[in-house]
Amino acid sequence: MVDATFGRRAVLAALAALAFTLGAPPASAASGIPVRVRVIKGSRQGPPAVDPSLSDLQGQLSRLAYQRWEQAAEQRAEAEMNKPLRVAIPGGESLELTLVDARKETVTFQIRVGARAHSKLTISKDQRIVHQVTDEKDGAAYFATVRPWP
Repeated sequence: MVDATFGRRAVLAALAALAFTLGAPPASAASGIPVRVRVIKGSRQGPPAVDPSLSDLQGQLSRLAYQRWEQAAEQRAEAEMNKPLRVAIPGGESLELTLVDARKETVTFQIRVGARAHSKLTISKDQRIVHQVTDEKDGAAYFATVRPWP
């Protein structure tokens, strides 16, 4: 009877440890996820051109309706769970990027610009997104490109 009680306790302890592990965020999320955030300006005016610093985005940018691309800001940081990361957008606004979920190969960010723009985006480890963050004005708009684990 002593052996059976000990066996049950060991099984229960193992199950409790497993439940705790499954419910906990991944270790990488606890220490932060490295992220590269760039604010870029797309314009419909002027001759087609892509800032050389954006050459890695050429394929994605060529599919959008803008013909001229310039990098306006860049920030590399450790995104921590539920802690906003702010990047300035020309014109006085700022982009707020918040890590809301982290898994082994994907992360989900909440993106906000002021009170009006609000999106949730899930990005896998080997990808990046290009997301419009301001309305078009005078033929130009600002976009954010986010790359986790750069």
